[in-house]
Amino acid sequence: MHVRKRDQNTQWVAGLLAQLAHIKRTDIGFCGLKDRFAVTTQWYSLHLPGRDVDLTQLRHPDFEILAATRHHKKLRRGMHRGNRFNITLREVDFTSATLDDRLQLIAQLGVPNYFAEQRFGHQGNNLHKAQALIDADKLKGNKQGTGIYLSAARSWLFNLLVKRRIELGHLTQDFAGDRSAALWGRGRSNAGDLVAQIEADVLDGWQSWCYALEHAGLKQARRDITLRPQRLEAHWLADDRVKLQFSLEAGCYATAVLREISQLIRPEYRPL
Repeated sequence: MHVRKRDQNTQWVAGLLAQLAHIKRTDIGFCGLKDRFAVTTQWYSLHLPGRDVDLTQLRHPDFEILAATRHHKKLRRGMHRGNRFNITLREVDFTSATLDDRLQLIAQLGVPNYFAEQRFGHQGNNLHKAQALIDADKLKGNKQGTGIYLSAARSWLFNLLVKRRIELGHLTQDFAGDRSAALWGRGRSNAGDLVAQIEADVLDGWQSWCYALEHAGLKQARRDITLRPQRLEAHWLADDRVKLQFSLEAGCYATAVLREISQLIRPEYRPL
């Protein structure tokens, strides 16, 4: 089911689809989580072997079904290749020339591949919860219902490593051929000696977090420190309003791109 939703999160819509189709929540699949406060489209899979479903049965005011087709596989997290964004910035106070210069710089160098604020919850609450779970030795992963906090903790450590690499100028030059930073977990780092030493120094004060990630069963991995948006375009809609369009690989954040273009101010949210 290709679904369009407004101001609804992915998990909520999955639950509604399961309820309306009279199947278990675990029979609903999707590839990734979309922002809640946006108009988003994504595919869901409903496990309905040998059974047809009347699309009128799945109507709900929280979403709209755009298309439906048969497939032999369940959608799973991370299967999608990427996301396409159309974002309008309002009340902008920079000129067209300034924006063009910034977009050219982004095309040349990319942007820091930070995990953005969505990963850390409202006012960083996911990180506070992660710390509490680590203190109680209860950060164990998805089976214990703490996966979201495990991911937040791992992402925070990665961001600290990216920050340090920026301070050292590694985003604007090729440093020892290594353009990645650790996603912490169990196992030996395959980073070069210089990068490995930088990471050890940065994470020295976060050993309880590193220990928790290792003993939660996560394997150490690497993630690029630089993000390069594809097909980045800007279209001025008015003197103080511009629409940005770009594509990102799966797991990358549009807000990581936006923060390099403008200082963002989040208005008080009011549901439409």
